[in-house]
Parts: sequence; structure tokens; C-alpha cells
Amino acid sequence: MDLRSDTVTLPCSEMRQFMFDSPLGDDVYGEDPSVNRLQELAAEVTGKESALFVSSGTQSNLLAVLSQCDRGDEYIAGQESHTYQFEAGGAAVLGAVQPQPLPFNDRGELDLGQVAATVKPNDFHFAKTKLLCLENTQTGRVLAMDYLADFARLAAKHGLRKHLDGARAFNASVKLSINIKEICAYFDTISICLSKGLAAPVGSVLVGERTTIEKARRLRKMLGGGMRQAGILAAAGIYALENNIERLQLDHENAVNLANNLCSLPGFKLLEEPQTNMVLLDLPQERFLALSAWLAENDVTVSGQRWVLHQDVSGDDVQRIIDLCTLFSSRTA
Repeated sequence: MDLRSDTVTLPCSEMRQFMFDSPLGDDVYGEDPSVNRLQELAAEVTGKESALFVSSGTQSNLLAVLSQCDRGDEYIAGQESHTYQFEAGGAAVLGAVQPQPLPFNDRGELDLGQVAATVKPNDFHFAKTKLLCLENTQTGRVLAMDYLADFARLAAKHGLRKHLDGARAFNASVKLSINIKEICAYFDTISICLSKGLAAPVGSVLVGERTTIEKARRLRKMLGGGMRQAGILAAAGIYALENNIERLQLDHENAVNLANNLCSLPGFKLLEEPQTNMVLLDLPQERFLALSAWLAENDVTVSGQRWVLHQDVSGDDVQRIIDLCTLFSSRTA
């Protein structure tokens, strides 16, 4: 069992067969029917005009920034956001776009007063603020719809574009029991990962207005992201969007079950209650390292105090993890 991330999911046999049977063409020529179908489906599902299939969430976020900012512009993002912290500084290195990080609060939000104060004035001493970026979910936390509405109003007031790193946006929509279109409506571009909870082997989609996506398509080529017979990968994304969204609720339920049992054990503490598919522990480092070693001895892999539930961790697997943690607690608490 692997709780490091939902990126470790493997395609099920039905998805593999769907990939095997998918029609192929040359996507650089725009002739791969499976890629075209995935892009049409992603745009339809999210309520946007157009979509672009890309190799990763990192590439998708980078294309979103580069297609909406010019050299010398600035984007505002969370200090701990993937876009700012975990994407090798791509927007700055490749696009000369300056990041302006701000702290997240304990709800995964950027303080809107702080955002407004950080938007640069019309003064040639400063970079031009062009883009606001959010993340939903943020470490498993779901952004409230009222907050998204306030965020969009702030962006409109300052004439700013809005991008959502929605790698796990379907987890958010499932948690809120709403159509993902309602979340996407507040943003100009959204990046959605196909290879996390949706369990495709690779890929993300960037969705947005047609003109923005066409610009992103050109930038993708510039970055070496054009792929030829990519339909065999895109087919997995089609299968994921058609079959794997509603089952995210099972991951959420497994996370709650695991969290409820762990917090009842002596010597265990959670940072907060899980909202989606992540259980966040709050243990002293020495104790966590001992727990991690114990789990590894029993074929359970963790890499930190964020444990992520996904399709390859069943209810029975969760019970086994609970049993192992119970035994660890009885021996060490």
C-alpha cells in the first residue's frame, strides 16, 4: 500500500483496454481523434470553450502563466502552492514572469485584503500584476464557493486574470456535491490533473477561452510538449473523466474512516479533520519516523505526515493500516 500521493495510482484493467482500443493519429497535426475527443470532453465537462492535453500539471500551470502574462509581468500565488514552490521556478526561468508569493490561511485561502494590497500600482518601478492563482483543493482543503466569488470580484476590480491549479478540483466538486462547472466559472484558466485521483497514468488538461488555449498550444510546442500518437494516453483521460469522478467519494470516506480511528489511538494526533482524500498527521518528528519505519516493515509506504487515499487503497487496506497503527500505539504510547 502506498499513501505517499494519489499520483501513484495505476490504470485499472478496463482503462488499459480502453487505451489499447483507442484510435490514434498525429496530434501535432491535430489528427489524433482520441486527443481531440479528450479535449472536447474536458471543455464540455468544465464549461469552458477549449482545452489542451499536456504531459503534466507542471506544464499545464506553466502554460497558463505564460499564455496570460508577458515578460516583466507578475503573478500572485500561495507561498506553499505547487505553482510557486514545486515547479522549478518555470514561469520566472522560462517566461521572465515574477512570482509574488503570499501565505495561505488554515483554510487554504489567500487573504483577499493582502492580495489587494500586493497588487502593484501603475508605476514603472514595479512588475505589472497580471494574474492571480489559487489552488483547489489545497492540501486537501476545499475552497468555499463564497470565497471564490469574492476572489473573482477582487480580480475584476483590478483587471486581473484568474488561474486555478485544480489538480484535484474534482475532489472539491465531489466534496461540495456540485458540478465542477460552478468552480470553473470563477476562473479564466483551470489546470486539471488526470493522473491523481482520476487514476490515468499520465497527463493534465488546461481549459479556458479559445484564444488563450490557442496561445498555450503554441507555447506547448515551444516547450517541446507536442506529442505525436498521444491518443493512447489521452484515451486514459477520457476513461477517467467518464468513469472515475464519482468514485472519488470513496477516497474521501476512506480518509474519514482512517482519520477517525487514528485520532482515537494514544500517541496519535491529527492536524485537522480531512475534507477530501488526505489525512494530515501532527506527530513529533521522532515518533513519526518510528511509525514510518514500522509501516515500511509491513509494506505500507508513506513519505511524510500527509497520507493520501486513492483508488488503489481499498476499505480493507484502510483497516489494515488502522490495525498496524493500533499495534504501534500499544507498543510505543
